[in-house]
Amino acid sequence: MFPKNAWYVACTPDEIDDKPLGRTVCNERIAFYRRADATVAAVEDFCPHRGAQLSLGYVCDNNLVCGYHGLVMGCDGKTVSMPGQRVQGFPKIRTYPVIERYGFIWVWPGDEAQADPAKLHHLEWAESPDWAYGGGLYHIKCDYRLMVDNLMDLTHETYVHTSSIGQKEIDEAPVTTKTDGDHVITSRFMNNVMAPPFWRANLRGNGLADDVPVDRWQVCHFYPPSHVMIEVGVAHAGKGGYNAAPEHKVSSIVVDFLTPETETTMWYFWGMARNFNVKDTNLTAQIRDGQAKVFAEDTSVLEAQQRNLLLYPQRRLLMLNIDAGGVQSRRIIDRLIAAEQPQKLAA
Repeated sequence: MFPKNAWYVACTPDEIDDKPLGRTVCNERIAFYRRADATVAAVEDFCPHRGAQLSLGYVCDNNLVCGYHGLVMGCDGKTVSMPGQRVQGFPKIRTYPVIERYGFIWVWPGDEAQADPAKLHHLEWAESPDWAYGGGLYHIKCDYRLMVDNLMDLTHETYVHTSSIGQKEIDEAPVTTKTDGDHVITSRFMNNVMAPPFWRANLRGNGLADDVPVDRWQVCHFYPPSHVMIEVGVAHAGKGGYNAAPEHKVSSIVVDFLTPETETTMWYFWGMARNFNVKDTNLTAQIRDGQAKVFAEDTSVLEAQQRNLLLYPQRRLLMLNIDAGGVQSRRIIDRLIAAEQPQKLAA
């Protein structure tokens, strides 16, 4: 269902600043917490004594104390102590590689020996003072691959997001899809159209007229294991579109980190990075609130879709030209999953 030898966003730093956090990633139940030096540790969320969730306990120095009987667990997965007990023979629990970078905490749920920080792809917008970011988190009851499909084909905006980012010209504009190794790109350009409400608000936020025709673009990038970055924006028509000078456009990157929880549930870390009026915190909040409403509309559709697919598991779905981005992305996911499976010995 999902590659495990990969970096996934597990949480945001504020979720573990003052207490442990229990979170399931790729069917792995993990407890995250901060050590005394503020670095992040991740261990199996399972107390070897009676199977309680360690994440329901508390942090003491570098260790995690079980809230059931006081067992003290080290960040190396070995029991440090327990009241009235000798712990030398206690079984070790699993630990997980973690990285805190780009404003997120990332976990590697697969083979620890293969966890290479260099495999975390670079996010320039997260390190540059020329960009501002605002986002949030949704827990969604659907297969994460349905969200990949959703984000790599934005045709649905016309119908799902009628009051924010949808417009009929999305249907009318051709879509191109290409693959470069493990990178899938789908592109759509709409010229000389009127901006929908969400983009009119952003034009005003950058001091630009919002009642004139614009050139609009959507360029979706899939990166394994399940990250989708979408270049979006509008420019006053005739000023160069995607390549227009900054004074004529508003452009952003829609950030989508899709972290599988189970086969039918996921964690959706969403947000938008922008490179205009980056010090305007009110604008950041306004964009985040608007985006939250958009993604809430996606959530209701995808959860209903998942319920329907579970009711009809044998039904074959159509694959149309607009689905090419999702299809190519799934092929990469399938290949990565297959590469992790034990090779069968020839008879």
